[in-house]
Amino acid sequence: MIETRDVQLHWRASSLTRAIATCAALALAAALIGSRWQLIAFAAPLLGVLCSVSWQRPLPTVTAHAEPGSQRCFESEQIRLIVWADTETFGVAVKLTASAPDGMTLEVVERTSRGRQTVVTSAERWGRYPLRATVEAVAYGGLLVGKGAVDVTDVTVFPLTPPQATMLPPTELLDRLGTHLTRHIGSGVEYADIRAYVPGDQLRAVNWPVSARRGRLHVTQRLTDRSADVVVLIDGYPQPAGPATDATERIVRGAAQVVQTALRNGDRAGIVALGGRRPRWLGPDIGQRQFYRVLDAVLGAGDEFESTTGTLAPRAAMPPGAIVVGFSTLLDTEFALALIELRRRGHVVVAVDVLQGSPFRAAQDPLVDRMWTLQRSAMYRDMGTVGVDVVAWQADRTLDQSMRAVPDHRRLPAGRRS
Repeated sequence: MIETRDVQLHWRASSLTRAIATCAALALAAALIGSRWQLIAFAAPLLGVLCSVSWQRPLPTVTAHAEPGSQRCFESEQIRLIVWADTETFGVAVKLTASAPDGMTLEVVERTSRGRQTVVTSAERWGRYPLRATVEAVAYGGLLVGKGAVDVTDVTVFPLTPPQATMLPPTELLDRLGTHLTRHIGSGVEYADIRAYVPGDQLRAVNWPVSARRGRLHVTQRLTDRSADVVVLIDGYPQPAGPATDATERIVRGAAQVVQTALRNGDRAGIVALGGRRPRWLGPDIGQRQFYRVLDAVLGAGDEFESTTGTLAPRAAMPPGAIVVGFSTLLDTEFALALIELRRRGHVVVAVDVLQGSPFRAAQDPLVDRMWTLQRSAMYRDMGTVGVDVVAWQADRTLDQSMRAVPDHRRLPAGRRS
């Protein structure tokens, strides 16, 4: 697929035009001062060249191209692109120069006679990187030159996630075939119990050695494996400068790790990004393609996600019984209210606090840090009272180790299902 962008050129007189205008002006001035009409004949052709610009055809339109179009890769992965610029107007010379923003490296590895450039780009950190093309054009026989720049394509760099799996909060799972071992009796491979045969039991479940010893048919019961719906809620609200802003890195990586683990286990995974100019969501689904769709939704790339308004997670993004894992600094009240609302709907909600220490950029008095720690502990308690478990993701722990601190509420009465 080739991505095409029109370039808005800013036209101006070339150095040749300025030289012609200077010569014509000097000749006319000398003719008037020295009364030498021969100089007028010398300046006439020069003036004719300058006047020809007014009756020339309209200014040419220049288009920049990139092949392939929008690219997606992981951190430190190199991708190859071909960029060029052209125009349908005859007699226009076009030159393109490709450049990358800060954080991305770009190297031109090949140039062709037709102006095509093969570039290799890579980035060490996730994000969206626009590949900028600066175009210079010469038209009207060199009398006008134009220059403009356009983002010819976007390179979306996905974050790399740790290989270890992230455990889900313990809860009653949906009655759907999966890979999570439960305490329910059904079709599975894990041994549960042996009971007497009743009409309707499958013959393949009959335990023949036990039946022979007891003189009547007995069957072996198995524990069933079920799947889950996992929805990751990420905090996109503006954060104060300092540690809270730096925690955005952990929000994105944590969300990618939870989604990756869920999809590897055969579960359905989705994403809801609240805050920012364009809150967005993507419903739960399965498969490897869903992983890349979720990452696109996190980074705001592509167009496969849905946009939303307001400060609460849309009901369409939250199927009944879904497990919600939120990543936030928990500094914004709107995000905390969204978590509480999801718990009120009956979902199992876990909030991962990605903020390490206090949000103050400068060093504070130890008493201030102590008061901040006590305030966060009180918030954890208050959120737990309404059913939202909060776990701290410390710097010396992996996400899986932090998630193991989530309490088991399976013996508590289930909340109202929406």
